[in-house]
Amino acid sequence: MAKSSGKSGAQGEDASGRKVVASNKKARHDYHIEDTFEAGLVLQGTEVKSLRLGRASLVDGFVDIERGEAWLHGVHIPEYAQGTWTNHAARRKRKLLLNRAEIDKIERKVSEKGHTVIPLSLYFVKGRAKIEIGLAKGKKSWDKRQAIAERTADREKQEAIGRRLKGMRD
Repeated sequence: MAKSSGKSGAQGEDASGRKVVASNKKARHDYHIEDTFEAGLVLQGTEVKSLRLGRASLVDGFVDIERGEAWLHGVHIPEYAQGTWTNHAARRKRKLLLNRAEIDKIERKVSEKGHTVIPLSLYFVKGRAKIEIGLAKGKKSWDKRQAIAERTADREKQEAIGRRLKGMRD
């Protein structure tokens, strides 16, 4: 029988020891992810408490480079329920902690037409809030249809192989 940790919330721990708070599943459907970066986040106390409860949404988020600094916009971290007047604004812009070389690389790529930087997942590593951001290029609608068709074909192929292994006819 598996032991439970006794912790509540929507956090799941993946193979690398990351406690995932939120992930942007739609991002991989809407964009070609060319490169990924792990960045730290500058947060206020009530934001950390809200994240530890597993509450966040990355859907409308994007990263902008302003005066050599990376900023995360549009990510919704709801107000902490037990917070008082010290509570944070839910959609405020948050500073990302990246190396100068990473910021320069991102800035060069974003200046090209069609590139953007989007948040992919938000998680904790050794008690520190981290965000995985992706350098992405938007997909066209036919790209999305093609990706869906490829997934469907792969699924059907795997099902056919499974039926053959069980001795069933196609």
